[in-house]
Amino acid sequence: MNVFDPNAHIQTIVIVGCGGTGAQVARIVARIVYDMRRARLHTPGILLVDPDIVEEKNVGRQLFTAADAALKLPKAEVVGKRLNMALGLDISWSVESFNAEKHGSRYGSQLVIGCVDNHLARRELHRAQGILIGAGNYRDGGQVVIGNVADPERMHRYIDGVDGKYAYLPKEGLLFPALLEPEAPPLDAQSDLSCAELVLRGEQDVLINDWMACVVGQYVSALLRRQPIRTFASFISLDGMSVRSLPICRDELEPYLLQPASD
Repeated sequence: MNVFDPNAHIQTIVIVGCGGTGAQVARIVARIVYDMRRARLHTPGILLVDPDIVEEKNVGRQLFTAADAALKLPKAEVVGKRLNMALGLDISWSVESFNAEKHGSRYGSQLVIGCVDNHLARRELHRAQGILIGAGNYRDGGQVVIGNVADPERMHRYIDGVDGKYAYLPKEGLLFPALLEPEAPPLDAQSDLSCAELVLRGEQDVLINDWMACVVGQYVSALLRRQPIRTFASFISLDGMSVRSLPICRDELEPYLLQPASD
């Protein structure tokens, strides 16, 4: 089977969004880095980016307490401090919105993990250098995509890889362009609810973020440990209790790349 081989020595992992999925991703990534450090392997730095503060509706669904909400603490700071205390790491954080230039790694290669729920943040993630793992979910399912190319022309040139190895894979915005566009306006006021509010109303599965984070974590672990990555997208379904992943090959990539290249 074909494998993703970007020939990247990851120096920094930037996790964008520390809410339902992002906080769980941070926890898993921190455990991976801790385990690698204990084995005396090279470990990348970790940066958490999220401008949001903890609200009462986040408690229970996300990794926050009622005290965090009462104090109106920044999500990125809470998650970073807790993981540092628990595992003796040196995770850093930013309480600003993600900026591809400002939060990009200046030294070495970077892995950016997007756990956001709006098109403006995804557009900025699409601009980021390095490898992007994008995670997006709905009521009881979602998708995780790993890629490092935003240019459709380049992806078409390398759609067959070389000797079973793919140095380039499309980012989520190239596979699913609608993610970079505004969503249709809600039909009524109650339909414009956050993920946390949907959980409170019983309209989003409380475990979907955990499933998403586990899939993201598997990609991260394989990438950091230089293990084969044979798929470029994984689709999670809680209704069927399944994860369906697409193998890296022309037949699976091409249907997503048929839209004309942008200028």
